[in-house]
Parts: sequence; structure tokens; C-alpha cells
Amino acid sequence: MPTSLRGIANRARQDKEARFGNLCGLLSVDNLRMCFYGLRKNAATGIDGVTFGEYEERLEENLTELVERLKAKRYRAKLVRRRNIPKGEGKMRPLGIPALEDKVVQRACAEILTAIYEEDFLDCSWGYRIRRSPREATWVLETELHRGRYEWVVEADIRGFFNNIDHDWMINMLEMRVNDRAFTRLIRKWLKAGIMEEDGQIVHPATGTPQGGIISPVLANIYLHYALDLWFDRKVRKACRGACYLIRYADDFVCAFEYREDAENFERQLYGRLGKFGLEVAEEKTRTIRFSRFGGKQNGTFCFLGFEYRWVLRQTGKQGVQRRTAPKKKRESIRAFGEWIKENRHTPLKRLMEMVRSKLLGYLGYYGVRGNLKDLSQVFHWCKTLLFKWLNRRSQRKSYTWIQFLQMLKSFQIPTPRITETGPDPQLSLFA
Repeated sequence: MPTSLRGIANRARQDKEARFGNLCGLLSVDNLRMCFYGLRKNAATGIDGVTFGEYEERLEENLTELVERLKAKRYRAKLVRRRNIPKGEGKMRPLGIPALEDKVVQRACAEILTAIYEEDFLDCSWGYRIRRSPREATWVLETELHRGRYEWVVEADIRGFFNNIDHDWMINMLEMRVNDRAFTRLIRKWLKAGIMEEDGQIVHPATGTPQGGIISPVLANIYLHYALDLWFDRKVRKACRGACYLIRYADDFVCAFEYREDAENFERQLYGRLGKFGLEVAEEKTRTIRFSRFGGKQNGTFCFLGFEYRWVLRQTGKQGVQRRTAPKKKRESIRAFGEWIKENRHTPLKRLMEMVRSKLLGYLGYYGVRGNLKDLSQVFHWCKTLLFKWLNRRSQRKSYTWIQFLQMLKSFQIPTPRITETGPDPQLSLFA
């Protein structure tokens, strides 16, 4: 962290009511250069088509001219290019791709906001934060539910969160800590930037922030910090008769309660609370379920960050919380692998096996948690079956027998299902 940002972080930690001015002064050539080299070199280009390499050729001139435009308030946010990617079950996820120059300035502003708000965010917030991974969040939730006195879980979903962020509320929240109108005007420019759809149509959004923009994650965290986290910590917790707990990763969150009455009260109040900030709770995906070591057959299951949580009887004869791959995610992974191998089956074998190995290692890196070996084995079995099927359709002749195929996988060091989680055993958790 640069010295200037470290000073901001220290002051934000010491004075929870401090407001920070002259933040645009931090958008210097040196800081923007660091932000430029923090971008992905092979990322998709924005509406202007400028690539990382093209901008780098005249980097110093480009950054100097950019800083001059920022100082003279002549900077204009370019249109955001919309790209829809498959989300599963026939649904599409709209991603916004800003122009490269907008990415540079957004990254600089995101680092400034992170230095301020990282000191404000509560422990329940896990999304897009330093040294906090989604898999670690799933382990923390498992441990908390296993050791805590919770009997009920509220599983909730915010409908179209990134598309429904209210711009005025967003700016009001920023002004709680930011006393720089030029800086907040920059943020508003990105919020109001037009979006070019894939068919060429230009849309000017009245709400929301493009999902995929570099500034969007920290803005989302700030929005839900005020709309949900602080409300839960200062209002809901005090009103509960028993223990309660909240964990949130971006707009995905789960709440646990000791008493059913507290859980049901929270679920009822949630609609009004989020509605105040222009957000809508997806009623069909929001429910209160029994989730207790004493619940027996009355216990339900719920999903968080791709894992399904349930109470099971362990080999030790004791009840415990188990994380396993959510059935929906398991089906999506197998379907996606099948489509990918079908399209890439004619890739040279060595390169193809390198890609297969990378995909399976990535899958193990996330889903290889304790208690999930059975589901891992199922996914790997289907992936091998699909790989065997399409490799034997590369030509009119059958390429491999099953034995030859297994030998080939071994020669290319294709991973086998295994547990990769190395964190503390939940049975020995410090949460006890």
C-alpha cells in the first residue's frame, strides 16, 4: 500500500467519524501507473477497443494527459460494453466491460475507498476483501453453525442487486466518509455511464452499477455495509432474545438464530429494510429453516457460495455440519465441462490435457473440502467419461480403450479427486 493510502487507513481506523477530502489529489501519474500495471493484460477490451499493449506504448504521455483531464474536470466516462455470459439453467449474467482508461481510474479510486472502508467493514463482510477468500468464508460459516447455539437459519436472496443500487443512496453513503465533491462526481459518472448492449443499443441506467466494473465490488460492499450489516449489528442483534449471526459475501448472505421467533421477525423486517434502499428480496428464494443438531428429520438444507450445508451423523457417532457441492453447481460443472470438451476435442492432445488438468485443479482448489470427497468423485467420474467419449470421436476410428485412456491420464498427470483444504479442522476450531 502506498504511503498516502496507509495514512488514510490509519486515520480511518483511529477516527470512525473522520471525512476525507482532496482524494482526487491522489490520482497522480505515479499512482495511476501502479494501477495500470495491476490490470490484467489479456482482459477483454472496452468500447474503444484499446488493449493493454497499445496503451502501454505511450504510457507516460497517456497518463499525463489523463491526469490533466482529471484536474481540469474534462474527464468523461466512456460507454460500458455489455457482455452476457451463461449463468446456468438457461439464464444469463450481464457483465459490464469499461474502457481501459476508465479501468485505470476506477482501480485507483477503488484502492482509495478500500483504504477508508476496510477499517469500517464488519467481520461479517467477506466479499472482495483483502485476505478473505470465498472458500474460507464457507469454512467459517460451517464452524460457526457447528459450534454455535443456533437452531434456525434464514436463507435470503436479493433480486438483481447490482442492477438496483440506488445512485442517490450510494452517493449519500460515500459522503459519510468522503468530503470531496470532485471524487464523488467521478463515482456518479461511472454509475450514470451509458451501456452498449450486444445488439448495439445504448441504455442509460437510472440505477445500478455494472457487474464487472473494477469499482463495483467495493461500492457493493459499502452499500450493503450501511443497508444490511450495520442494521443487523446495531438493531437486529439487540432485539433478539438469543444468539444471532450474519455472514455476507457480496450480495449473498445467510443469517442464523437461536430462536425461531427471532428468525421469523428478521425475515419479516428484511423486506422493508432492503426496500428502503431500492432493493428487492426474492421471495421465492427466501425462507426460514430448522438447522440444529437436535433437529433430526425436521432439519433443512441451504446453499452458500456453491456449497450445500446439512447436519449429518459423523463416523464418530456425533452430529456435525457438512459442506458438500451444491447439487445445482455439480450439474452445471458437469454440463459445462461436457460442452467445453465437445468444442475443443480437436485441440492437439498435449495442449488439451494441459487445459483439462488446469480445470480440474481449479475445481479441486475450491470444492476439495473435508467431507466432500463423494461429490468430488462423482464430478471427476463424469468428466473422465465425457473426455473419453469425445476423444474417441476425434476421428472415425476409436482412439482409446478404457485402460489406454486411464494410462494416458496418468502420463499427463491429470489429478484425481482429493481433499485440498488445509485449514484448521472444524472439530478443533478456535470458535469453540
